[in-house]
Amino acid sequence: MMSKTASIAISAPTSLWGRLLATIDRLLMKSAEISIRNGDLPRFGL
Repeated sequence: MMSKTASIAISAPTSLWGRLLATIDRLLMKSAEISIRNGDLPRFGL
């Protein structure tokens, strides 16, 4: 039986706007990880 998988190549954001959004996303994810580790519910969004 052959598994059907697809992969997509995600390039690094090259524009300033893309890098800004990636940085904000990274900060929000880190904040959520810390909240979960402390037993709190993470805050959603900005």
